[in-house]
Amino acid sequence: MLGKYNTKAFISLGLTFILMWISEATDTHMNYNYTTKPRVVLPPNYVKEMRPPSKKGSPVIVDFSIFVVDINSINVEDMDFSHYIFIYRVDMFIHQRWMESRLEISDDIFEEGDDYVTLLPEFFDNLWQPDPYFLNSKIAEIATLTHKFTSVTLYKNKTVRYAARMHAIIACQMEFQLYPMDIQVCPIYIESFSSNNQKVKLRWSDSGVTLNPELKLLQYNLGQPLELEESDGYMPEKVGNFSRLTVYFRFERQIGHHLIQTFAPSSLVVMLSWFSFWLGLDAIPGRVTLLVTCMLTLVTMFTGLRADIPPVAYVKALDLWMAGCMVSVFAALAEFVVVKVLDVQYQYQVNRIPKVLPMRISNMEKGQCATVASWEGGAVRSRKATQTPTTPGQTSLQGNGGPPKPARRQSLLSVAWTDTDTGVEKIMWREIDKVSRAVFPILFFVFVLLYWPILLMKSS
Repeated sequence: MLGKYNTKAFISLGLTFILMWISEATDTHMNYNYTTKPRVVLPPNYVKEMRPPSKKGSPVIVDFSIFVVDINSINVEDMDFSHYIFIYRVDMFIHQRWMESRLEISDDIFEEGDDYVTLLPEFFDNLWQPDPYFLNSKIAEIATLTHKFTSVTLYKNKTVRYAARMHAIIACQMEFQLYPMDIQVCPIYIESFSSNNQKVKLRWSDSGVTLNPELKLLQYNLGQPLELEESDGYMPEKVGNFSRLTVYFRFERQIGHHLIQTFAPSSLVVMLSWFSFWLGLDAIPGRVTLLVTCMLTLVTMFTGLRADIPPVAYVKALDLWMAGCMVSVFAALAEFVVVKVLDVQYQYQVNRIPKVLPMRISNMEKGQCATVASWEGGAVRSRKATQTPTTPGQTSLQGNGGPPKPARRQSLLSVAWTDTDTGVEKIMWREIDKVSRAVFPILFFVFVLLYWPILLMKSS
């Protein structure tokens, strides 16, 4: 029995040693593969912290290119001190290319007919690599699904090409003077973080920056990049000059939405206010209601629009349009007040003067009444005329009678007169309404003709 148990223990112990040896051999093989794969092209004395050797005094040239896949999540953020920032997210492929002369390349790693080979991403961790970053980005990260979307390509001439899919949230300062026809020019600055321009120089490749031809934005028209720049900027926080790449994007706001939602409705409201000039003063409630409704409609419309616009300190193009429309409707309302006051004065004068007055005035003009010496002199009166005051605001004509005081005649002539050609009585408030029917539309159309050409000229 003891021998039987000893045999089982010996077998179990042997199996344990075999499994341990297999496990160690597998780990050793995996570690060997992991550590030796990068060493296929790297010499034993390679130091990744040192940049590739170059001519004395010349930096390492790194060619940079960008392919913009998509731009989305565009919005405006209110920063401190009323500083409004245009925020947009860019999905893009970045490509970096530089020469690494220290590599030892064997032809057997290339497939037949190829002059390049794509290596594992782990290889890039063992290489010297440039350190560009987006200077005006809030967030920049490499896209990841099950792994990071990066690749390293090695060419026979010892050129290293690194590609990555990135997401970056870029910020740029906005200008709203021409809103809603504003054009936002937003740069992206790319700069080396730790290597100054004497060690690393960034340079745009031949492809530069290209956009996805299927890229479309809801609110903006995005053309090809305006300009690509290469410069050396002094960075005081890093105490040195650093190589910098700049690309400018042009975001032109689409005006179609605002034409339908803002300009067309407000123009119709202004035109609607002109209908009040055809309404007589006998329709006072309708006229007042029409004008006040037009004013409140414009106020409500523009209040809703301003909720979507940052409250900047300067005047915007939309503010001028709002002011023009509201002044036009307010002027129509003020015109109604003026004609109503004139009508009240006219009715007051007509009711105060007796009906015999027109006949007496006519006789005096014909010279049939010699008792009146002058209309303009307040001291000269008829010798037979006597005046007896009755109630305030009325006069009693006695004897041969006489004309009213000159002030009354002058007040009457200020609100009504007789056309010398036709003999028709002209009432001032009616004439003002007739003139307003033409003057108000002409002034508004002049405002429109000045507003749009100047705005289009500035935006272009």
